[in-house]
Amino acid sequence: MLKKIVQAPLRYRLWSPVHLGLIAQSALKIDNKADPQHLPHLIAAIDWLCRAQDVRQGCADEGGVSAGWSFEDGWLPSYPETSGYIVETFLQAAEVLDRPNLVERARRILDWELSLQHADGAFPGHFGEPGSRPVIFNTGQIMHGLNHGHRQLQHQGCLDAAVRAGRWMLAQQDEDGCWRRSVHNGIAHTYNTRAAWALLQTGLLAGEPALIEGAKRNLAWALSQQNPAGWFANNAFTVDAVPFTHTIAYAIRGVLESGLLLEDTHLISAAERSAVAVAAALPQNGALAGTLDDQWRPRANYVCLTGLAQMCIIWSRLIERRANQTFQDAVDRGLDYLKRHQRRTGDGRFDDGAIAGSAPFWGDYSRFEFPNWAAKFFADALMLDNRLQGTGGKHG
Repeated sequence: MLKKIVQAPLRYRLWSPVHLGLIAQSALKIDNKADPQHLPHLIAAIDWLCRAQDVRQGCADEGGVSAGWSFEDGWLPSYPETSGYIVETFLQAAEVLDRPNLVERARRILDWELSLQHADGAFPGHFGEPGSRPVIFNTGQIMHGLNHGHRQLQHQGCLDAAVRAGRWMLAQQDEDGCWRRSVHNGIAHTYNTRAAWALLQTGLLAGEPALIEGAKRNLAWALSQQNPAGWFANNAFTVDAVPFTHTIAYAIRGVLESGLLLEDTHLISAAERSAVAVAAALPQNGALAGTLDDQWRPRANYVCLTGLAQMCIIWSRLIERRANQTFQDAVDRGLDYLKRHQRRTGDGRFDDGAIAGSAPFWGDYSRFEFPNWAAKFFADALMLDNRLQGTGGKHG
């Protein structure tokens, strides 16, 4: 720990005036102005995601979306995993914002993803560089994009690629449904339910029973990890760590969406139990602790902004599909907090429209970074709440 503290100024170039300005704003708790309407925040987030794609033009990874911007490296390479599920965001925003160019951006992502697929069906992990090993979770997130490409764009080859990826996932799966091979840090992760959801989607679209059964096996294993309070074990990036709300939400969403696809009340109820518990842990000001222990007690003094945005989506999905309006207050508080922490400078720079990993900026999740998945989930949460509330009133 001491070594990390000593190395931090060099690693993060804390002497940079730009970096110091961002740190000072976070330290002084100077919140950005939140617009009561969702639309200005949505436009800013989508524009930032477009900028993150455009910065890779002329590079070997052109077509993908940069993983984000960081103190350490500036703009990062395109990230196959999250570019995959940004396809859905671009397609939805194209309709909401009446911006057909976003459809073409989604197509460019899909073309790039398809160029990365291995002969055995897997997709590379990390940034897709030579030698990067495939990971179950990353492959699953790319499959989400492929499935949307097939359904909404009739993009040639997407479903076939997703099926081949799904068969690779099955080859890595243990008998109990858990994935312990080709996984991050070589350990089991309950949040792979979000990959199981993609596997289930693909199986249903392609009429592939083996993929559907593989997804069900993983979901059954995941429920075996859920304690009576609704918290999932083995749900962090490392063994025995307290999970970020980011991975907590990944696990819940995978269970919930799979339950909705299968019309499985057991899965839906399990997800709802977790969602109720997280809503109960949400402070009045919306500052959800970045990690929560097995009794849903806060174990961090920062907010994982990505996880908060994901939870807003989960609460809204339950409102939409279960008519449970009790979650709307949590959504409102969460989105208000996120809006106040979105950078909207109007200058088109690296941070204009971005969402940081943590608030404050030096929190443990994606420290000193603006990850693309934070903007993606924030945009998704805004569009979903807007749809549920209608186009009038405060949500506009």
